[in-house]
Amino acid sequence: MTISRIDRVHGSLLGGALGDALGWPVEFRRLERIRDDFGPAGVTGLRAAERPGDRAGDITDDTQMTLFTVEGLLAGGTPNDLHRSYRHWLLTQRQDGPGPAPASPLLTHAFLYARRAPGNACLSGLADHPEFVPPVPTGAVGPVNGHSKGCGTVMRSAPFGLLGQGPEGSFELAAQCAQLTHGHPTGQLAAGAFAALLDLVLTGLPLPEALAATVGLLAAHPKAGETVEALDRAVRIAAEGPPSAEAVERVGLGWIAEECLAIAVYCALAAPDARSALLLSVNHSGDSDSTGAVCGNLVGALYGAAALPADWLAVVEGRELIVRMADALLTHTRAA
Repeated sequence: MTISRIDRVHGSLLGGALGDALGWPVEFRRLERIRDDFGPAGVTGLRAAERPGDRAGDITDDTQMTLFTVEGLLAGGTPNDLHRSYRHWLLTQRQDGPGPAPASPLLTHAFLYARRAPGNACLSGLADHPEFVPPVPTGAVGPVNGHSKGCGTVMRSAPFGLLGQGPEGSFELAAQCAQLTHGHPTGQLAAGAFAALLDLVLTGLPLPEALAATVGLLAAHPKAGETVEALDRAVRIAAEGPPSAEAVERVGLGWIAEECLAIAVYCALAAPDARSALLLSVNHSGDSDSTGAVCGNLVGALYGAAALPADWLAVVEGRELIVRMADALLTHTRAA
C-alpha cells in the first residue's frame, strides 16, 4: 500500500506527540518500578502521569519544542529564525499562560505553557543567549553549552526532515540549529542524522536503506564516531532476537543524543508495527518521553498517521494544533 507524503508528515508529528505522552508518566523511573506500577508488560497505553493536574495524553517539552521548530521553519528556516522561535518556547516555561500581546500564534495556546521537566541545556542555552549566536561549522564545538550532547537536540528536530529539502540539506540545517542550545559535536550530528533519516523515509525508502544512507552522511564528519557507533549497535541488537525492554537498555537509556536516536531506530527496526514500537520505546529505565517522541516521529513517518492507534490519538494533548502545524508545513513545502 502506498503511503502519501501528507499521511507521513501528519504521522511523524502526531506519532512524536503520542510517544511523548506515553513516556511522560514513566520518565525517571527504573524499568522494575515501571513493571511494579503498570504490570509485567509495563506501559500499555496512555495513562495520567500521576502528577497533580496531569491527564492521560499530556505532552512535554519534546512536542512543545517540535512545534516551535515548525514555527521557525515557517518563519524563514534560518538558524536565526529558529532561535527566535525557541526563545518563544522559553517564554512558555517562564510564564503561567498567554500574555496580552503574544509574539507568536503558538503563544496563544495555554496548554503549551505546561512545564514538564524541560531539558536544562535547552533552558540555559536560550536563557543565557537572548541574542542570536551564529553557529560554527557543523561538527566543531559550538559556542553554546559546548560540552552538552543531551537528547534535546534530537527530540525537537523531526520537522527539519519533513521539509523535502533532501537528506544533505536536512542534515545540515538540523545540525546547525542544534548548536542554539547544545555545542557538543555529537549533539549536532545526531540531530542532523535524525533529520536526514526522516527525509529519506518520507520518500518511501525502506528503513534499513535509509539508515545506511544516513550513516554514509555521518561518515563525512570526523566527530561522528559516537553517533555511528550507537546506530550500529541498534541495528546489531535488533537483528539478534525478539524485541524487549532489556534489549532497549543495551542500546542505551536515551539521555544523550546518540542514544536517544539509536533507541528510536532499534524500536522501529525490531517492532512489527507502530503501536508496538511506541510501547517498546518508553518501557525502559531512561528518558522515556524523549525516546518515545523520537521513535514516534520515525514510525509515524514510516507507517503514516493512519497506522497510529486511533484511541490514543483521540486524547493526545494538542492534537488539533499538531495537525494544523503539519498542514502548514506541507503547504510551505509545496510553495517553496
